[in-house]
Amino acid sequence: MKQNLKIAILMTIVTTVLLGVIYPLVVTGLAQMLFHDKANGQLLTRDGVVIGSRIIGQGFSAPGYLHPRPSAAGNGYDAANSNGSQYGPTNQKLIDRVNADVARLHAENPSQLVPVDLVTASASGLDPDITPAAADFQVPRLAHERGVSEQQIREVIQRHTMGRQLGFLGEPRVNVLEVNLDLDQQFPMNKRAAIAQQSVAVR
Repeated sequence: MKQNLKIAILMTIVTTVLLGVIYPLVVTGLAQMLFHDKANGQLLTRDGVVIGSRIIGQGFSAPGYLHPRPSAAGNGYDAANSNGSQYGPTNQKLIDRVNADVARLHAENPSQLVPVDLVTASASGLDPDITPAAADFQVPRLAHERGVSEQQIREVIQRHTMGRQLGFLGEPRVNVLEVNLDLDQQFPMNKRAAIAQQSVAVR
């Protein structure tokens, strides 16, 4: 009995040190050495200041910026409260909200069908990407606000469009934050308009 108890205590100590201390330190160290950017949240900076992450969505509502999917995370894009709306497809609140968003977007670009991801939230509420169709839908507005051609806007979007992983996993996607940073760098709006838009761009 005493021998079994001694073995049990030693096994507990050894496995705690091995799996609770050594293993996490080794994995963390390897991640920092081999995948430093990914291990630290794929943060993006501008002028030395962290302004977001490639893998966590944030809200942009000003007309000069590419807009993300709707978010039901907290008050919207709340990384501490990741969640979907929890509304079922027949819920009237969801139907009314989607119909209102479709009408608003159709008025913005009546010549195109409204992509579904511009009116439906992701399960996390923090999706950083939209479909190429959703990005292309917004091109006329962005071109007008930035005072450039639609082709120039499409070239920026194309630079931040990622294909399927390994050629067959997932779907093509466009990173919203990367596009908006590139737009500000390539086609800055006049100072007064930029200040007005940035005040409501990130909420």
